[in-house]
Amino acid sequence: MTLGPVAALYRYPVKSMLGERLDAVGITGRGLTGDRGYALLDEETGKVASAKSPRLWRQLLTCTATLTPTGPRITTPDGTELPDADALSVLLGRKVALTDVPPPGGELDRSRPDEVLAAGPDAQVAADIVRFGSASPPGTFFDFAPVHLITTSTLARIAELSPGGTAEAARYRPNLLIDTGGTDGSGFVEHTWVGQELHIGEELTLRVIASTPRCAVPTLAHGHLPRDPDALRVLAHHNRVPALPGRAAEPCAGVYAQVVRGGWVREGDAVRI
Repeated sequence: MTLGPVAALYRYPVKSMLGERLDAVGITGRGLTGDRGYALLDEETGKVASAKSPRLWRQLLTCTATLTPTGPRITTPDGTELPDADALSVLLGRKVALTDVPPPGGELDRSRPDEVLAAGPDAQVAADIVRFGSASPPGTFFDFAPVHLITTSTLARIAELSPGGTAEAARYRPNLLIDTGGTDGSGFVEHTWVGQELHIGEELTLRVIASTPRCAVPTLAHGHLPRDPDALRVLAHHNRVPALPGRAAEPCAGVYAQVVRGGWVREGDAVRI
């Protein structure tokens, strides 16, 4: 059954920064080529910097990273290039190092989303420690699995339920946006794909393994997009589901996938289940 075409492809060369839209990209077991290839390390704690802890790291989402042959090019919203880790440290107010090698036992802090909603991004709230990539190959910076997908019908449903009437794909940071049409009450359709395989274009095969639990990141300002608590609040009220068996229901949007067979994917490629 054909679900629809690939509406957009996104890569995020530096973890928790804004990324780049692509016309085509190769995908292997390690995800999209160049995706989350780099991250910042907090030199004080040794943890990976992540906007999942917004009090410390939400400024990462003001930066855009694009991949070049020599590494990531990092710019501010006005286009100013940040040439090195020292410039990033000044922007972030904490000493950081840019790395393409995850530290042994790499971890990050994930502020509890409900507490961020209640207290705001400046508040010091309880956080859970996340270890990298239990469903990803070793040596990657993925929180869980190497590919993340979301559908246009889910974004349309969130917009329909949101007081502001909008839901931008950028807030949910997908790799693939699948065009399944608008909303007719059928939002969050990708949750029904868990356990199934998606065939995309001529070669690529993905296995959908879990719904994506959402942290505080969608609520934060993303570049020129302002803060929007409803990007998470809508999910908390209307789409709490267990992301994995045995877990409590959480606000979810989108799904995680692993790569069964790699290949190239292009905007407009058909997605079949």
